[in-house]
Amino acid sequence: MTFPSLRLLLVGPLPPPAGGMANQTRQLAELLRGEGVQVEVAQVNAPYRPAWAGRIKGLRALFRLVPYLLALWRGCGRADLVHVMANSGWSWHLFAAPAVWIAWLRGTPVVVNYRGGEADAFLTRAGKWVQPTMRRAAALVLPSSFLLEVFARHGMPGRVVPNIIDLDRFRPAAAPGAASEAPRLVVARNLEPIYGNDVALQAFARILEHFPTARLTVAGSGPEAASLAELARNLGIAERVHFTGRLDRDQMAALYRDAHLMLNASRVDNMPNAVLEALASGVPVVSSNVGGIPHMVRDRHTAMLIPPDNAPALADAALDVLRDAGLRAQLVANGLAEVRQYRWDSVRTVLATTYDDAMRAARPQLT
Repeated sequence: MTFPSLRLLLVGPLPPPAGGMANQTRQLAELLRGEGVQVEVAQVNAPYRPAWAGRIKGLRALFRLVPYLLALWRGCGRADLVHVMANSGWSWHLFAAPAVWIAWLRGTPVVVNYRGGEADAFLTRAGKWVQPTMRRAAALVLPSSFLLEVFARHGMPGRVVPNIIDLDRFRPAAAPGAASEAPRLVVARNLEPIYGNDVALQAFARILEHFPTARLTVAGSGPEAASLAELARNLGIAERVHFTGRLDRDQMAALYRDAHLMLNASRVDNMPNAVLEALASGVPVVSSNVGGIPHMVRDRHTAMLIPPDNAPALADAALDVLRDAGLRAQLVANGLAEVRQYRWDSVRTVLATTYDDAMRAARPQLT
């Protein structure tokens, strides 16, 4: 495929807020435009118009959905190909599925790019609704072998196209500081129960017993913000923890370059960009070994992996890295080598082949 000849409708969220999928959608649009692709974005989280509609429950969904469906219909008519960024739950039913069906009705091939660590539970619960929609798609793209296996178990074959990491933005510090008596740790996940931020705080309390001047920065927003701040106070660590709220990608890159260690205590996960960004920034990662994470890093080689919901194990692994300069250096070097496969130069060929195959495929029939 010659990218400049392509007219693409990209369906997905855009920042703000600057979450993983929103950042990936924006980054993909920027990279494809840089290749000469005519990219039109159908934004699933577009601002409410008028703005007051966003303050009225029940009505606000209608004010977002109707303009979105109109944008889909028009965009599918102008595009050669539709690329849908998809997730589980209501996000699938309200935004991804309508995009696939409208593209199919307009005769435009569609690539579904599914991401999300809760895929297995979602497909177990709603697979009978997802499968007819997926039969309308020309291709299913997944960012990890973990999700490839999940969808295969539910009778939906796909192919892996990895996430893209901007290695110019997420890069090691020019002169990385040593993890001395005052190490700086970072957590970079949404403040939601599935990401185990409470476990990270409990682990940090244990780390402070050995490094009393350590600091933890929690970069993210979400429904658990207040309860996590209260937990930090109850643990007696509030003065050593800084909750930043959600940061944009440049702020996150700067935060990683200033960090000595990343903690990731997620209970459910797929292929978290946060982990890849930390590795690209030369920051060792200590993570729970859930979902797709063991498919992307190897224990004591590219990261330290521990069981989920285990604050003592998380703290012990973190202390091993902070105390052992050789282990830290090994994790950093191997992590930097691992993330090279996620740079645009590597992913663009796989993505171009996927687009080409989708456009060559016959229009899926109604079954």
